[in-house]
Amino acid sequence: MVRTSGVTDAPRHRWRGVAFFRRSLLILFVLGQTAVACYYLLWVLPYHGGTWLELGMTALFAILYAWIAIGFWTAVLGFVLRLIGGDRHALLRRHSSEALADTPLAKTAILLPIYHEPVHWTLSGLKAVYRDIERTGHIEHFEFYILSDSRDPNVWLEEQATWHALARELGAEGRLFYRRRPVNLNYKSGNVADFLRRWGRRCKYMVVLDADSLLSGETVVRMVRLMEREPGVGILQTNPTIINGQSLFARLQQFANRFYSTLFATGLAAIQMGDAAFWGHNAILRVEPFMKHCGLPKLPGFGIFGGPIMSHDFVEAAYMGRAGYEIWLETGLGNSFEESPPTLADELSRDNRWAKGNLQHLWVMLREPGLRFAHRMAFLNGIMAYVASPLWLGFLILTTVEAARMTLSPIEYFPEGRVGLFPLWPEWRPEWALSLALTTLSLLFLPKFLAIVDAVLHRYARKYGGFLKLFASVLLEIVISVLLAPVRMWAHSRFVVGALLNLSLTWAGQNRTEETTWREALVTQLPGMLLGGFWSAFAWSLDPLFFLWSLPVAIPLLLAAPTAVFLSRTGPGSYLRDRGLLSIPEELEAPLPLLEDARRFRAAEAGDHLLSPFEQAVLVPRLNRLHQALARNHRRGPRRAELEASVHRCLNRGAESLSSGELSFLARDRASLEELHAGAWRAPDNSYWGQCIGRKNRPQGPL
Repeated sequence: MVRTSGVTDAPRHRWRGVAFFRRSLLILFVLGQTAVACYYLLWVLPYHGGTWLELGMTALFAILYAWIAIGFWTAVLGFVLRLIGGDRHALLRRHSSEALADTPLAKTAILLPIYHEPVHWTLSGLKAVYRDIERTGHIEHFEFYILSDSRDPNVWLEEQATWHALARELGAEGRLFYRRRPVNLNYKSGNVADFLRRWGRRCKYMVVLDADSLLSGETVVRMVRLMEREPGVGILQTNPTIINGQSLFARLQQFANRFYSTLFATGLAAIQMGDAAFWGHNAILRVEPFMKHCGLPKLPGFGIFGGPIMSHDFVEAAYMGRAGYEIWLETGLGNSFEESPPTLADELSRDNRWAKGNLQHLWVMLREPGLRFAHRMAFLNGIMAYVASPLWLGFLILTTVEAARMTLSPIEYFPEGRVGLFPLWPEWRPEWALSLALTTLSLLFLPKFLAIVDAVLHRYARKYGGFLKLFASVLLEIVISVLLAPVRMWAHSRFVVGALLNLSLTWAGQNRTEETTWREALVTQLPGMLLGGFWSAFAWSLDPLFFLWSLPVAIPLLLAAPTAVFLSRTGPGSYLRDRGLLSIPEELEAPLPLLEDARRFRAAEAGDHLLSPFEQAVLVPRLNRLHQALARNHRRGPRRAELEASVHRCLNRGAESLSSGELSFLARDRASLEELHAGAWRAPDNSYWGQCIGRKNRPQGPL
């Protein structure tokens, strides 16, 4: 085990007994409550579980109810812990503020893996993080690495130019680095692995960011110091807060994340303790054990269970735990931020990738030896986040079949081979069904009202606009969550089926600004809308009462397209923000310097957009020299003739005559960039490059 000289090694296994007690209590409550609910369901069903159909319904109900109950009791635990002053076993509670302040810092790398992200916006966020760490007075302990997997030459050429300008502006030459992998293997984890092979031994720790991540300098410094005082900790995960929501959908997501996570994250951290999960970003990792133990193998199975692991973070945490290191979620580390997808379509597109990655974890959970039980349960929880949807859909299908059988078929007094003198009389208990439905809904919604009670008790409701506006915001969030639940159920069910069939997926940068069009909404939501309409019509033909029971699912599916369009609009989001609804503390209080810097840097002029980044790389002398310095000499290889032909075609017919791959190959060759620069400036005024020079010389802003 890695030790840090001169630092007290706090007892690392005392928490395991506390964690075992808490987890055992959670399991007892969940299983006990689920057993009671299943008992009620059996008495609600007409044959009380006497048919295979009813047994199937009960089995699916038990799985779904237990999964919901876990979230409920996690929130309750968080509420209780906050009521008594917090979790005294939390990692941050082991050390006083004075002891942390006196702890020396160690060399730490700040990693920003990117793939086809908005360049100016993304690197402006990194600039804000750099400036905030600089304000702490400890910038000399940190290095920054932009790790690009971008393939489009107009993206990565802009990345290189923006990085170079940023390094000069910050005076960060020798501290701010950029690398683009020539071959994109194994997604984000492969990008980080490439960094570790090249520079991993330069730093003791690495802080991993996402393109939309913001971490305050004070938080980063505290993370490093806490890791120095806890040599048994391999990963320290913050609880990121969603900010900067503009569309109504994004504002709903950020309000729910910011307000409800106070309880959920506290309860989750108390249950997981030193066996927490790694969420892939806004966390600090100990480099040496990560390099030694967390290399990801290719899955040896079939279909999605073969090939590279797509969702790497949970697996890396499990491997770190198997090596004897602790992983902690520390909610006391504040000022950790990220952003939400702006539309439902973007969230579902992301979920499509995550569903496939999480299902891969089934192979790791069942077949990897030596993993801790808590990490196997984390895998299961991640899998259930998507598998719950087809299970719910299956439960609805079985319910419909049961209703149809009771309506269209004669009563079976001796169902499915039942023998004996006494028939099984079907019984209906509508009052039991109603009470069961209400108790199930309470598991979903009671934690949200507990969060309101917590806000009142701890006097922070004013940070959300006051009690009345906070209460109205919660009600609004609940209504829209109910509308979105069936839409997500249908989408996630399709994603799970597609993942199991190993359908190929595209991986692209996240949309940050665009709203959903009616055409896009209708194309993506039409199957679910048709399903909702047909199901509702069929329910009406069976029984008016069953039709009423179908409406909470059918109506949201029928309204899926207008809901998706409306939620993507920034107008409704701005309207509610101006009236103090769905507000978060970061909007109502004086902004942190980090957030103010990020807003100001991102709003600043990004430069001239009359020329593409490739055209700028050819024409602008300083950019051409920069890209030449970063390029290599490919003329000595077998593709020399291809390069020369591409240069000739580009000079005569312009960049538009070449494919993205050909442009990328030219931009990576030093001699080609030099030839293109010289040839373009000699081009006639009426040629492609002559017209580009004319656009370049227009007074439209700095290049």
